[in-house]
Amino acid sequence: MLTLALNTFRERWRLFAGAITAVALGVALVQSSLLVMVATDRAPIPAGVTGRAREELREGYAGAATLLGMTVMLSAFLTVFIVSSTFAFTVAQRRRDLALLRLVGGGRGQLVLLLLGEALLLGLTGTAAGVLVGLPATWLQARLLIALGFLPGGFPLVWDGGVLIASGCVGITVALVGVLAAARRAAKVRPLDALRDTGGAARVMTPMRWLAGLSCLAFTIWMVSLAQSADLLGAMLMGLGISIMGAVSLSALSPLVVPLAGRVVGAVLRTSTLGELAQANLRDGVRRSASTAAPLIVLVALLLGLTGTLGSLALMSGEEQRHLVRGDLVVTSTGADLDRIESVPGVAAASPQISLSMSVTARHHEANRTWRQTHYSGIVAIDAAAYARTHDLHVRAGSLARLRGRTIALGPGMAESGIRVGSTVTAAISGHKTRLKVVAALRATLENYSETFLVPRDLVPASTIATAKAETVIRLAPGTSRSTARTAMRAAGADKVQTVPQWADTRTAAQQRGNMGILAVLMGMAGGYAVVAVINAVMIAGTERRTEFAAARVTGLTRPQVIRAALIESWAVTAIGLVLGCTVAAGALAGMLAASLRAAGRPLVDVPWTLLGITTLAAFAVTGAASIWTTFSATKPRPVALLAARE
Repeated sequence: MLTLALNTFRERWRLFAGAITAVALGVALVQSSLLVMVATDRAPIPAGVTGRAREELREGYAGAATLLGMTVMLSAFLTVFIVSSTFAFTVAQRRRDLALLRLVGGGRGQLVLLLLGEALLLGLTGTAAGVLVGLPATWLQARLLIALGFLPGGFPLVWDGGVLIASGCVGITVALVGVLAAARRAAKVRPLDALRDTGGAARVMTPMRWLAGLSCLAFTIWMVSLAQSADLLGAMLMGLGISIMGAVSLSALSPLVVPLAGRVVGAVLRTSTLGELAQANLRDGVRRSASTAAPLIVLVALLLGLTGTLGSLALMSGEEQRHLVRGDLVVTSTGADLDRIESVPGVAAASPQISLSMSVTARHHEANRTWRQTHYSGIVAIDAAAYARTHDLHVRAGSLARLRGRTIALGPGMAESGIRVGSTVTAAISGHKTRLKVVAALRATLENYSETFLVPRDLVPASTIATAKAETVIRLAPGTSRSTARTAMRAAGADKVQTVPQWADTRTAAQQRGNMGILAVLMGMAGGYAVVAVINAVMIAGTERRTEFAAARVTGLTRPQVIRAALIESWAVTAIGLVLGCTVAAGALAGMLAASLRAAGRPLVDVPWTLLGITTLAAFAVTGAASIWTTFSATKPRPVALLAARE
């Protein structure tokens, strides 16, 4: 059987090209991600780097490791999904050959061994290619993380032999797991049914497909209903689960939608012969259409679902900042200009927030673990009374009114840190260490850039404040012109004067840029997989339809008409994938919609219309080009020669 598998693999390699490419991409991504993760774990902190720079470097390493972990999980899911769907379609296209093998004496076990042997060869070939591609991919991934700000320039890469072994195991295991279900299903089909394309061979919705599709659909619907009453974090996690499970369920159930799409095509192109032909082909080639639509469903569901979820989070973060800050203007300046800005005519209240270069060492408590950690970023000096007048405070414990003298408060960034109110921390201010008592703790906010600690302004030396960056929330007296106040504040030394909505939008945009950098990595990878899978499905289908195209030409259709009919069919399948993918994405965003209605009282959902438009155009372009090229190649031989060869 291994010899037969080798001969089949060598003679019909085009059927396996897409699966080999998917395995190679998966191995390359897993290998490069693991190598960079190992490098971040072993990367030493450069000599001379201390304080805030040291903390930022460690946070960058942690962020890179998190992103790479997400990349490994997503690439594994996509590789298994693409390989299994591609090989299932390949086996279905070869059911006549496999039936002949059974008729000449081959048993079910031998058929399974043959297909697993082909999968082993597929896995070995894809793994070998992936290991080679993974070498430059490691360098590219490191450069990308440097560009996104996770890793420092000149980040050193390392080589680990264990990663190579793990990558090889991933490639071979994914190939065998992805093929096993298709092999067992092919072995159960009766040989005569496969030859005649009747019975079990013609049935696309098998019992296992029904079970997988309906169970995943039920689980998806349950998550959508659960997300309606979940908090924001729960809605985000549910959105991710809905995007994945919903895509799997609708991919499995897509053959039920294909005939409906055929009727729509027939209704739109009722007077066109090509439209009727495309409708008939959609009705007859349900398995072919479902294999093409499946990767598009997954791509659109993940792309729009994740992008919309993170975008909605950014919108709600900006809305939250607008409600937390009770002021008219936010002025950015240095600490030396604060007195002049506060004395501008028309200022009723001013609350400066001064970003400090200092450190705070605190004891953290978490379940059965206690540790000490030094923090350098997010430490802000405030005047507690002024801060209370210009901010809608949400205090979790203690009282901010006690923030004076040798005290400190936990900002929103430390809300879940386990630091206890009433405990003491050690602060290093201008080179002097001081013990401070924790007197208050604010609740967590949605924003990623929240303050970690708040200290009294009078605790910090004036020389330190003079050189620090400050943001001052201004409340204007009734009747004061904002434009006049803006002009006066710029004259007083302000670097930037914004309204509170403008300031909140700026912070939201900064958060969204970070999210989009992460999404660009993940969705670029998912898009690459989808393109490979779609092109492969279209090419396999076109290669196996030469006789069908020849019969159409013999009945009177010209070669360009056959190409156009195949193009119409391909675009109809593309529309199916896009619609079903958007349906899943809408379910993922439903939880964010409910969370925004509860939190803000109005819908705050970021629907990525621009991304949807780009994805739609790209999908039609890719499937159209693949269909035209494949049909053009399949119709090169003379139709009579193909029909005679068939007989």
